[in-house]
Amino acid sequence: MTLTCPQGHSSGDDEYCDVCGTPMPQPLATSGPSPGPEGSTDSPGSPGSQGSAGSPGSSGFSGMPAPSGAAGSSGTSGSGGAGSSGSSADPDAADDVCPICQTPRSGRFCEVDGHDFEAPPLDPVAPALWEAVVEADRAYYDEVIAQDGPDAGAVVFPPYCPERSFPLVGRQVRIGRSSRSRNSYAEIDLGGPPADPGISHLHAVLMAQRDGTWSLVDPGSANGTMLNGKPLQVNVPVQVRGGDRIHLGAWTVITLRESAP
Repeated sequence: MTLTCPQGHSSGDDEYCDVCGTPMPQPLATSGPSPGPEGSTDSPGSPGSQGSAGSPGSSGFSGMPAPSGAAGSSGTSGSGGAGSSGSSADPDAADDVCPICQTPRSGRFCEVDGHDFEAPPLDPVAPALWEAVVEADRAYYDEVIAQDGPDAGAVVFPPYCPERSFPLVGRQVRIGRSSRSRNSYAEIDLGGPPADPGISHLHAVLMAQRDGTWSLVDPGSANGTMLNGKPLQVNVPVQVRGGDRIHLGAWTVITLRESAP
């Protein structure tokens, strides 16, 4: 069959003109998939040709991106289609790290900032009704020195230690010594001056309760914590009340006071 190229030459080749080499016009594609194998001479875009966009039975990769949400799409980000191989974030993964410092969980309380992983969610925090008053207690200091033996003489009671007050607000109030190098922060910072040498970086934690009260826990301080003269067990929360006295370190006493709203 003799064909005519776009330049007007007669050609016996249906792909390129025998005279000038110009590509020959191709017949319009008919509806339905082309049975031709991969690499056939079908025109680009015809059904069944390699690289055709979305044609049924296509043997090659699609030349156009699949529509968002297309069924069977593989690994398409955000497609949501059936059979997608993309993976979504584990919703429980956030429960395994501390929301304050991002440290992996190793127990009930965070080893860095004392966050309680098992504390129930609280309603919006009401205005502060409690305060913690920090002072130096000479009588407690004398007891500590008497129990610690001859080396305790190196610990000197501060000649001047003004009373300090800290409001109890938020879900938890940490007691200890803030440290930039350790990336630790204490709402009740006893790092001084004067600094009590018996205070751990994270010594104890006051935790807010749903009914507006507070509980106290020692997450494992080096020298322990006393509540109204009785030692606390490690990681065992104890409810506190207005007027309770918390002794810790070498001379520090914290008195809890319930203030008017």
